[in-house]
Amino acid sequence: MNHKIEIYDTTLRDGTQAENFNLSVEDRIRISLKLDELGIDFIEGGWPGSNPSAVEFFKAMQGQTLKHAKLTAFGSTRNFNKPVDQDPNLQALIAAKTPGITIFGKTWDVHVRDALRIGLEDNLTIIVESLQYLKPHVEHLFYDAEHFFDGFKLNTEYALATLDKAVEGGAECLVLCDTNGGTLPNEIPAIIEAVDKHLDSKGYTIPLGIHAHNDSETAVGNSLVAVSMGISHVQGTMNGFGERCGNANLTSIIPGLVLKMKCQVNAGEKLDRLHETARFVNELANLPHNKYQPYVGRSAFAHKGGVHVQAVERNPITYEHIEPEKVGNVRRILISDQSGKSNVLYKAKKFGLNLDSKDPVVSSIVQELKELENQGFQYEGAEASFELLMRKALGTKHHYFDLKGFRVISQKSSMDEPSQDEATIRIVVGSEGEVHTAALGEGPVNALDKALRKALTRFYPNLKEMELADYKVRVLAGEHGTGAQVRVLIQSRDGESEWGTVGVSHDILEASWQALVDSITYKLMKDEQKQG
Repeated sequence: MNHKIEIYDTTLRDGTQAENFNLSVEDRIRISLKLDELGIDFIEGGWPGSNPSAVEFFKAMQGQTLKHAKLTAFGSTRNFNKPVDQDPNLQALIAAKTPGITIFGKTWDVHVRDALRIGLEDNLTIIVESLQYLKPHVEHLFYDAEHFFDGFKLNTEYALATLDKAVEGGAECLVLCDTNGGTLPNEIPAIIEAVDKHLDSKGYTIPLGIHAHNDSETAVGNSLVAVSMGISHVQGTMNGFGERCGNANLTSIIPGLVLKMKCQVNAGEKLDRLHETARFVNELANLPHNKYQPYVGRSAFAHKGGVHVQAVERNPITYEHIEPEKVGNVRRILISDQSGKSNVLYKAKKFGLNLDSKDPVVSSIVQELKELENQGFQYEGAEASFELLMRKALGTKHHYFDLKGFRVISQKSSMDEPSQDEATIRIVVGSEGEVHTAALGEGPVNALDKALRKALTRFYPNLKEMELADYKVRVLAGEHGTGAQVRVLIQSRDGESEWGTVGVSHDILEASWQALVDSITYKLMKDEQKQG
């Protein structure tokens, strides 16, 4: 298969209908420019007739220059009670001044009767009249046949009649929508074949598109199957965001089309930007990255079992379906209780440590790793702690300070007032003698972190550029109730990189201390290596 596929992104409309997914106008502009850089063909900016922020976005975009992508505005067919030239929705679409307009119309007779509450013929009228009215105002005019697959199954003749009216109205592409997301991939070929046969019988030559929702976990599959049936226009969202269970995920569809189906896709020319674009959208939406997401997730090319690692080192295709670099991702070797020598050697190479597979220290590291993980330590999200563990085994771990003691006081004098937390710490730094400091914080761990930094910053000024990015506590399974062990994972960062550390104890402050010390030690070691 080698035909050209248009990619139509609807993250800024469908994506924002997802729960907890919110974007400012500025965010929408930045995402539009990022999608343009990726090579997306059409970017649906929103529904200007539905809210003021969409109107503001389209006005702002008139001052932006897209190098490749065409911006589209989205709306519905006219209200049956208003003529086209008086319909506010159609007027808002024209006022958006976009190169493209997409309107949707009812395809399923149930919706015509129960949602619009008009006659079936009346619905056909508003489809053709809306498109005919908009046609002179835009370069590209798309028609979304809403609920097409459900409508086709229950009233085939009427569903096809709505498509006829869209062609008559001047649409340049008929987009078949699985709006409820209930269609399965095995149903797609017969329905598209029937649509093609019907359009041919009418003498119509018009491209078809697919707009799939993910309620049955098949949106990506449905889209790829549709392309295999000759469809040339695919709609979806970045990272699959959308109402309910989401939309067809373009970060899976695009590499599928390019790398597996060998289709011509403009975004395929910049496929190595896919990973960064996916993360960019998540960051602006202030949502966590889905590490398990195909192609662009952190775990997409992560290997944990020792046998797997050994095989991947010899030939990556043994456990990877594509090269991660093609989509801008990277291979990761995880460290866990399933790790063997291969994992440790791989990490040693990454950390710049000279280790031989026959060196007895490798076996001792593997053994210590498994014992620590049995106690509750976890290094998959704490590679900095694992590097320090390895350096300690090799005798190359740097020592920057010693703890003489700390005390944390959490005092609450009234139920209506927040608690007051104070940490006091005593440490020794080299030959400088004992340093004694105290700090207040928002919670006991924050107070301890501040006290430690306060004590060390006078000796190591670079610690000022380091900050805590994330702090997680997990109670580990045990028989001690509130005395159970806890695992603390800390994510730290400076202006150049981000790293994770871990601590485990029955005492949450002790576990936090372990992770904090590793985090600061790693930062100091990293800076020392850079200077050296």
